[in-house]
Amino acid sequence: MTARIATLCLVGALCLGSAAQADTLLIDSVDEAQAEPVARPSRGMSMKRVQDRFGAPVKAQPAVGDPPITTWEYNDFLVYFEFDRVIHAVDKSTSYNRS
Repeated sequence: MTARIATLCLVGALCLGSAAQADTLLIDSVDEAQAEPVARPSRGMSMKRVQDRFGAPVKAQPAVGDPPITTWEYNDFLVYFEFDRVIHAVDKSTSYNRS
């Protein structure tokens, strides 16, 4: 009976140790992702300021709709303008493929 209890305690300890290690790995991954934010334009920046800071876009889509929305594509992010002001900038990894 004592051997059975000792075995169950050992198995339980091993299971708890594995779970704690998995949690640590997940937390470390989240910390690394938050430590290196991607620099991208902020809301309200003008087209000129975006181009001065980030350079010319790789691809520029012409304005569409009313109000006119223009899209600039950079290597790592997309920038959406209403008239000449940034309304949104997203990482390409989280946006759909614009081939």
